[in-house]
Amino acid sequence: MKPYLIGLTGNIGCGKSAVAKMLAELGAEVIDFDKLVHQLMEPGTDCWRAIVEQFGPTILRPNGIVDRKRLGEVVFRDAAALAKLEGITHPAVRRAAEDRIASSSKQVLVLEAIKLIEGGWHRRVDAVWVVTCDREQQIKRLMRTRGFSLSEAELRVDAQAPASEKLKHADVVIDNSGSLEDTRSQVDAVWRARVATALRAEA
Repeated sequence: MKPYLIGLTGNIGCGKSAVAKMLAELGAEVIDFDKLVHQLMEPGTDCWRAIVEQFGPTILRPNGIVDRKRLGEVVFRDAAALAKLEGITHPAVRRAAEDRIASSSKQVLVLEAIKLIEGGWHRRVDAVWVVTCDREQQIKRLMRTRGFSLSEAELRVDAQAPASEKLKHADVVIDNSGSLEDTRSQVDAVWRARVATALRAEA
């Protein structure tokens, strides 16, 4: 049976990973595109070589690993640099994700990707889920969970397209501006109403 694909997205700091964890607890397999990028950027890979060639060795740590914070400081200040980085990583991530989809035995797969819409994955999935919260919450969460300064957090939030662009494609909107219990209630309700129903129809 073809797996049911959920495209999970939302801007930085909105809580995609929290929602992905809840979906995993309900039985889905999560394919985290950010983790795929980490793997694809390991020293010696084709992506790693292309990134070093494009941005220079100053974005590397002494052990050869890409310093993602330093790289972020470069690309989030320069839209052209960000486009170049995505031109390197996106095709490789697409191939890796398609391989994961093809090899999975799970009934439900979650594609967790901040650039789900921009990468065209919204046309590949059965439903697009968008996680939202307000800008102030995004900034506070980034400062708390990632150790960013206020200016660093604002830079990353403001470098992204507004959430309204993602919401245009949303089949499901999860409001993560309240407690985790509130968010879990929304996820559980949508799972019962949409995902479980779709799986029964396929059976």
